[in-house]
Amino acid sequence: MSGVIVGFGVIASIVAIGYMLGRIPLLGPGAREVLNRLAFYVASPALLFTILARTDLSVLLSPPVLVSVLSVVVVAVLFLVVGVIRRWGVGRTTVGTLGSSYVNAGNLGIPISAYVLGDASLVAPILLFQLLVLAPVSLTVLDLGNGRVRGFWPVLRRSLGTPVRNPVVIASLTGVAVSASGWVPPAPLMEPFDLVGGMAVPSMLLAFGISLHGSAMPGRSGPDQVPVLLAVALKSVGQPLAAWALGSLVFGLEGAALFAVVVLAALPTAQNVFNYATLYRTGEALTREVVLMTTVLTVPVLFTITLLLG
Repeated sequence: MSGVIVGFGVIASIVAIGYMLGRIPLLGPGAREVLNRLAFYVASPALLFTILARTDLSVLLSPPVLVSVLSVVVVAVLFLVVGVIRRWGVGRTTVGTLGSSYVNAGNLGIPISAYVLGDASLVAPILLFQLLVLAPVSLTVLDLGNGRVRGFWPVLRRSLGTPVRNPVVIASLTGVAVSASGWVPPAPLMEPFDLVGGMAVPSMLLAFGISLHGSAMPGRSGPDQVPVLLAVALKSVGQPLAAWALGSLVFGLEGAALFAVVVLAALPTAQNVFNYATLYRTGEALTREVVLMTTVLTVPVLFTITLLLG
């Protein structure tokens, strides 16, 4: 328990520094965007490459990974079914489904895996599943829904091309390939990646802290109130419960393994979902509310999980 509390304390301290940087603002008006771009395009790929290059690939098919993936699928299907029954439309239902299930495995998942769970590689399979499966399928549905892409081959190219244009995916797959080959890169070759990857977690947390300054208070969802509340409930409560039920009752997980899958399931909705909604001009208010509310709820939910399972 003490290690978990220290881990949360480290994360909270860096986020608080980021918030103060946002208030000053010492780094200028574009600090958050620069830090996010640094983390997304440079530091996170380097970090994930080094993690996966040194990881035993058998963990990618382990019960905890299956629990994490299945918990995403369970809540996504629940929102999808309700959206179809309530006739919320293809666009709103699609981004709402993402909002209820798409874990913030990058900005918060990596720091929490590293500092709270003690193993940053735990979040890598979730990142890969979301970037290789969940995002391409959802973007293809949105493309078809608004007529951006027509025909079998354009749809196929869109589905296959979305993940391979992502630097995090490219770096992750490269790390998987290195691990699968059995080749152990020499230390001088890996040292630059280790050094650059070390910037990932601090830059993510600082950017997150900066983003908290000036953010609108959640709860102004208007006509999207029901989809918002459903997505928030599924993401903040339903997904951790699904992970606990699947982990303990189906896969027989216990102790640190069960704690890890429940904590990862309790992470808030990723900012990517709002970016997708903005790109397609559908469900923007809905996803903004979901991202904000699940982020606010993350701390009390994680502390509750820690008290119960930690």
